[in-house]
Amino acid sequence: MKITVFTSNQPRHINLINRLSSVADEVYAIQECNTIFPGKIKDFFNNSPIMQEYFKKMMLSEKNIFGNVRFLPCNVRQLAIKSGDLNNIDMNTLNEALKSDIYVVFGSSFIKGNLIEFLIEKRAFNIHMGVSPYFRGSSCNFWAAYTENIDLVGATVHMLSKKLDAGDMLYHVLPKAEKIEAFDLGMKAVKIAHDSLADRIKNGNIFEYEPVKQDKSLEIKYTVNSDFTDEVAKDYLGNLPNSEYIFEKLSGRDLNLLLRPYIA
Repeated sequence: MKITVFTSNQPRHINLINRLSSVADEVYAIQECNTIFPGKIKDFFNNSPIMQEYFKKMMLSEKNIFGNVRFLPCNVRQLAIKSGDLNNIDMNTLNEALKSDIYVVFGSSFIKGNLIEFLIEKRAFNIHMGVSPYFRGSSCNFWAAYTENIDLVGATVHMLSKKLDAGDMLYHVLPKAEKIEAFDLGMKAVKIAHDSLADRIKNGNIFEYEPVKQDKSLEIKYTVNSDFTDEVAKDYLGNLPNSEYIFEKLSGRDLNLLLRPYIA
């Protein structure tokens, strides 16, 4: 089995590549690269002191759960490009990666044109780090926590679509109820999403699920990168939910809001 994944270059993205490589004979990884020092080096987000503080905590959590950036397994073919360049690459350049059995998207830039048409036709899976349709857009799990919806920190595995995070859903992923720090909760949700996808590809369950359309009327918040400002980050850092509160909120989840939940 061959799998092609469109992703990025942070430790969490490398983890997905590793997990897919454990269930596939060969993986083609197209990695759109950003700085591995967000907050310190200006890229998607500002490099202000408050952003440095925020991303220092986030990176520490990411390192604790996923380790450092590292080399990829031997059965992975890699193409590294700058973030945002994907839509300018000729399809012929990607030719070898477009002959796979399964296609996965996680943390790539917004895919357009012939490539999105191809991936939709191939029934590509998208991992959205947020529980759809309640939170869509950028940094969804941050916004779920910020708006005191910690019970909706998780992920959605859905069919890739032309609209951002709008594809028909296959299932939701959520961390189990436990006393855990806020930054670790978000990173754990990422890890569980990766594990769930690898597991359900391996056992074939994901191919048996009937996709379910999203009910847009249930949307709580849609966000873009520019919504995450210094003021918002400062407010969140000054009012971080503690582990007791997180456990209480996770224990009180309404599972009726969720589709085929994978909880671990």
